[in-house]
Order: sequence, then C-alpha cells, then structure tokens
Amino acid sequence: MNESPLFTRTYDFLMWLVPQVQKFPRVHRFTLAEHIQRLALEFQDNLVAAGKSAGDARRDLLKEADIQLEQLRHWARFSRDNGLFTVNQYEHAARMMAEVGRLLGAWLKQFSG
Repeated sequence: MNESPLFTRTYDFLMWLVPQVQKFPRVHRFTLAEHIQRLALEFQDNLVAAGKSAGDARRDLLKEADIQLEQLRHWARFSRDNGLFTVNQYEHAARMMAEVGRLLGAWLKQFSG
C-alpha cells in the first residue's frame, strides 16, 4: 500500500505543502495555514484508512478524500489570489494535486458501476 504511486505522490505533496503554508504571514498562519494543513493531513489519513479497509468503508473513505482534495484545490487558489502563494507555487501545487487526483480517481473508479 505505502509503495503505491498515490501514497508516494501524496507524501511528496505534503512534504512540499506543509513548509509552504507555514511561511504564510502570521495573520494567516493560525487560520488559513492551519486549516490547509489539517485538511491535507486528514486527506492522507483517509487514504491510509481506505488502504486498510474494504467494501463500502473503503469507497466512503475514498469519496471523503476526493472531497478533501477538491477543498485543497480551492484553498490553494484562494491563497494564490490573496498573494500567499506565488503563481509558480500555485502552478506547482496544482500540478501535484492533479496527479494525486488522477491516481485517486483511478482507485475510485473501481467502485463505480
């Protein structure tokens, strides 16, 4: 499970994201930055839990992770629009989230029918 590309790419994304949001100005560090970090960590937690689950529980965890990834996309854009991420940082984050999203989508597709 931990060697899956989804887990590897998610880990890489978290390793990049957490230090970036910790650099937010103090006024945003304890609200927006903390929210983004918590959301990203919960996303990772749901992936791990899904990897250890089966059936409906797995599907539900993956759907929750998909929602959290979409929320992260919105908060990254909000951060860019408010000058907290540079355009390059935002583009990097968007590319990483797109890749994670494709991998998550492939896993979710197993449950569509």
